[in-house]
Amino acid sequence: MQPNILIFMTDQERGDVVAPDHPCITPNAMRLANEGIRFTQTYCPSPHCCPSRATFMTGLYPSRHGVYNNVCNPAAIHDTVFEGVAMFSEPLRDAGYNLAYAGKWHVSNTENPADRGWQELEVRARTGSYMHIGIEQWKRKKLDEGAERQHGQVLRPGWGAIQLFNSYPTDTEHPYESHDDYTVVKSALDALPGLAAQEQPWCLYVGVTGPHDDFVVPQHYVDMYDLAEIPLPANYADTLHDKPAVYRRMREMYWSQFSEEEVRDCLRHYWAFCTMEDEMFGLLLDKLDELGQKENTLVLFVSDHGEYCGSHGLYCKGVPSFREAYHVPAIVRYPDGIANPGRVEDAFVSLADFAPTFMELAGASAPECLTGQSLTPFLCDETPEPWRDAIFAQCNGVELYYSQRSVMTRDYKYVYNGFDNDELYDLRVDPLEMTNLAGDPAYTAIKHELVRRMWRFAAEQNDELIMNPYYTVALAPWGPADALSTSAQVV
Repeated sequence: MQPNILIFMTDQERGDVVAPDHPCITPNAMRLANEGIRFTQTYCPSPHCCPSRATFMTGLYPSRHGVYNNVCNPAAIHDTVFEGVAMFSEPLRDAGYNLAYAGKWHVSNTENPADRGWQELEVRARTGSYMHIGIEQWKRKKLDEGAERQHGQVLRPGWGAIQLFNSYPTDTEHPYESHDDYTVVKSALDALPGLAAQEQPWCLYVGVTGPHDDFVVPQHYVDMYDLAEIPLPANYADTLHDKPAVYRRMREMYWSQFSEEEVRDCLRHYWAFCTMEDEMFGLLLDKLDELGQKENTLVLFVSDHGEYCGSHGLYCKGVPSFREAYHVPAIVRYPDGIANPGRVEDAFVSLADFAPTFMELAGASAPECLTGQSLTPFLCDETPEPWRDAIFAQCNGVELYYSQRSVMTRDYKYVYNGFDNDELYDLRVDPLEMTNLAGDPAYTAIKHELVRRMWRFAAEQNDELIMNPYYTVALAPWGPADALSTSAQVV
């Protein structure tokens, strides 16, 4: 029997906040995990909304679907996916599914969800969105030089100050109703009875914008956390002295303005944002129960990418390449289709894996040679063989271009930075990625093998953007031929 599918995708939520021992309050995510599977090692392919969302929709990495950065501004490398690239919604529609889409799209600036088979509810970041400030707007900007910095604020001369975190009072019984994300969730709640009443299976996507910066939420949720009990991030003391200079530049230029109390208060507001989104997620779970749709509905709680939120003294996402921006929550519940619920799976999972999973469960035909692999064996409490032993990442910047690729195994992580020095971390003894060993001769053989793995994956995914041999850009310590040439030594 084809399952119904409910996808709840948050924006910029770290994978660690839904761990049972984490202080962030997420009872509905815990409820889902207790009744399903929590995939603890799930990663996005790129630390940015558009490429990661396109990967989720297509099952392909950015080098194969064509979306590398924000599609809604002039810096877009491509403003939509490559011609001929399908999204999982199309085979599901052909397999008889009714599809409904609420919330953030941000996959293409030339197509909307309806162009890919979805009924549109309350849709955001659709075609024509403009996430940019043009020259004429800059001319009308008022300068704020001389202004005194407020708590939670970052001063940026000529750019405009930002209020990274704040709260506001509400007088409603349900404070989440004051937030714009509730409009999205309510459109999905209103659509569910109609979907459930039809004979065909359904797929409902709900994409909220939180906890994306800025972290501005009702005071009700902030009050759930005692500031005195919020610790500094475990790797906050990283000086970044052995990391690429742009990491230090970001921290020193903006985030060094925060006192340690503000760092902890920002973390409190971020967790409060996650708690609010979790409460709205619970409304959808309750509606499934009310409609009798729980047993045959696969529910996925996931995010598009993470957030630094003070880790390494940084905020937001994009370059750098630390775990916090790539590690995302992923919890699946499907009472009719999961063996031994309440499990934890620590296999390496990619956002690319969900599209083939949905298609297999729907009995739909999947495109050939996807980057992702179906997770259905895990639902049956089986480990598919073979399964990946490494996670790869592709980043070409956000609006300011960078070439950055990474390879992470259980033991090591290598980052190729086309704009600065590379990084290598021994995750066995340094899981917080504090000490860069890329220049340590004792790790040359390990680094060499990881570079070879990077090139092999790049070749498999048609990632030619980093293969230009010209002197000024051919900066990897070993070039592609070292791994791809038929005369290369196989390691």
